Amino acid sequence: MESLYADLLQRELASFNQRRLRPALPHEGWQAELAEETRLRIQEEQFLDAFRRPIAERARRAPADPDGFVAWFEELRASGPGQGDPLFPWLETTATMREMRWFLTQEVAGEAGFDDLVALAQIKLPIQPKLELARNYWDEMGRGGEPGMHGPMLARVARTLEVDLTADVVPEALALANLVTAFAVNRRYAYHAIGALGVIELTAPDRTRSVNLGLKRLGVNAHVRQYFALHSTLDIEHSIAWNREVLRPLVAQQPAIAVALAEGALMRLSAGAACFDRYRRHFGLGPS
Repeated sequence: MESLYADLLQRELASFNQRRLRPALPHEGWQAELAEETRLRIQEEQFLDAFRRPIAERARRAPADPDGFVAWFEELRASGPGQGDPLFPWLETTATMREMRWFLTQEVAGEAGFDDLVALAQIKLPIQPKLELARNYWDEMGRGGEPGMHGPMLARVARTLEVDLTADVVPEALALANLVTAFAVNRRYAYHAIGALGVIELTAPDRTRSVNLGLKRLGVNAHVRQYFALHSTLDIEHSIAWNREVLRPLVAQQPAIAVALAEGALMRLSAGAACFDRYRRHFGLGPS
């Protein structure tokens, strides 16, 4: 297996994910397409296996009772991989607009579409978790109004700040998107997806707050910054509800899945930490 962050591997998987999630029509040549999909899915599985190994022991130590697991999960906000990374105070107080644009290029590339991931993750879940994911999805979709949709808000940031979406994207950012997409698309990783999405809600507020304040310092108006301002507060509420309505009942019903939930969370945080490390090296900030 190539390095986890091999450029060719991550670009192949990113292209594959775009193709398999894009609406299409029946066409000739499906046999060759299916053969290529099989090759790439094997690559994807090897990628996930390699990503899991470094965090497997820590995940096995996660409690299998509901209260204990939720407490363990919530503590990841302080001790999880990548938490408290000095990149974000630097973005808040020091980064230039050019540096902020480069950062946003990577972040947009690593954004797999939280609304779509939630929609995929909720399939066939028990009622209580399914309802909470539906509420979360409804918020992501602007509660039925296009101006409030979160995806277009991020696109507006990129468009207004003239972020070059054709610029080179580091493989760590692609790996982040490839990881969570693989979780959501493959139902044998359904609980990994739930853990990964839940830990995004748990840990995003501090980072988005720093980015929002950095953009404000650089003179970006509130309408453009709305995506980051919103997630610095709304995700706190989302995380509380996710832990109460999704994680707790799932572990209560089936304690054995605690390890899968923990693995998904730790793998997603590890992927984020690798991105932060690569971004700091790009900016010459050194190790965390």
